[in-house]
Amino acid sequence: MILGIDIGTSSVRAALYDRKGSVIPKTLVKNERQLKLTVDGGSEIDAEKALSQLVRTVDDVLQASESIPGKITHVAVASFWHSLVGVDRDGKPTTKVLSWADNRSRDFVPVLRKKLDESEVHNRTGARFHSSFWPAKLLWLRKAQADAIDQTVQWLSLSDFLSLKLFGDSSTSNSMASATGIFDIRKCEWDEPLLRSLKLQRSHLPQIAEPDQTFQLKPKFLKRWPRLAEAAWFTAIGDGAANNIGSGCVTKERAALMVGTSGALRVAYRGEPPTKIPDGLWCYRIDGERVIIGGALSDGGGLYSWLKENLRLPANAEKTISARPPASHGITFLPFIAGERSTGYNENAQGAVLGLTSATNAVDIAQSAME
Repeated sequence: MILGIDIGTSSVRAALYDRKGSVIPKTLVKNERQLKLTVDGGSEIDAEKALSQLVRTVDDVLQASESIPGKITHVAVASFWHSLVGVDRDGKPTTKVLSWADNRSRDFVPVLRKKLDESEVHNRTGARFHSSFWPAKLLWLRKAQADAIDQTVQWLSLSDFLSLKLFGDSSTSNSMASATGIFDIRKCEWDEPLLRSLKLQRSHLPQIAEPDQTFQLKPKFLKRWPRLAEAAWFTAIGDGAANNIGSGCVTKERAALMVGTSGALRVAYRGEPPTKIPDGLWCYRIDGERVIIGGALSDGGGLYSWLKENLRLPANAEKTISARPPASHGITFLPFIAGERSTGYNENAQGAVLGLTSATNAVDIAQSAME
């Protein structure tokens, strides 16, 4: 059996899978979490709490499968892209985990554009200058959290931090590294020109693991999870990459449309990145032989959660909306609650609702937002 773990923005899920890739009944578990959102654009996760949540999720799936015979041979992990956390010499977090939605670094995007040729960087790294990527975040942290910077010896994605705690090794995958915005997707290594510009050494970043490299748990976790004593753990890959693979969209002829907390349309294929990456799109690595290219929207399921939390929607709102004709409300909703990514990458984009009248109700607004 294979243990699959999905480290999402708003939850951690896990399940056991059989040889055919099917979920073994009654083994799927999910633990939800809330991002800490701040009025200045912060979107954070506490790293140690995230570790505890992952541990609890593995506890839950192993408990749910106690009566299921068979050996767990491998553990595969998918994680949301673009997170950033600093660690000190003892592996303790020096910052909160900044999620892709944290846009407090937006004022440093023009700084990057003035200093560097964005088109050249985009074509090397597959990433535009934007607050969701590491370059702007690192510049912001140096100004806003200078004390933390002084203590930080390495910068990691959340999944790398969890690997450090579970295995004692922070090595990352091509897939996770390629979504940082400082990884050369053509050479499959950290981008030297950007490292120099950001005053970073390679030692400040995790090693890139080989695609078939596996890891073993530290003794305290082996004691906690004896069923995983012989299981080989792979480094995490991006959840978007895993989504394309799982949905069978792994050639140029098929695209995967996914709506989670955010939303994306992606094409994955075996081969090299395009000679010229389209300006409005990103391009990352699945591994050393496959790439994934697409566009992402910041407001997917997160937008609907915002609507439910703030509009007091009736319980039958979705059913009511599904029975209505499109655009029957006269409202225009600009869904940039969490800002804009593809294709414009406008750091100043904000949500807006136009066309409100005295007859407008919460369901009308929700319908226009989803449309």
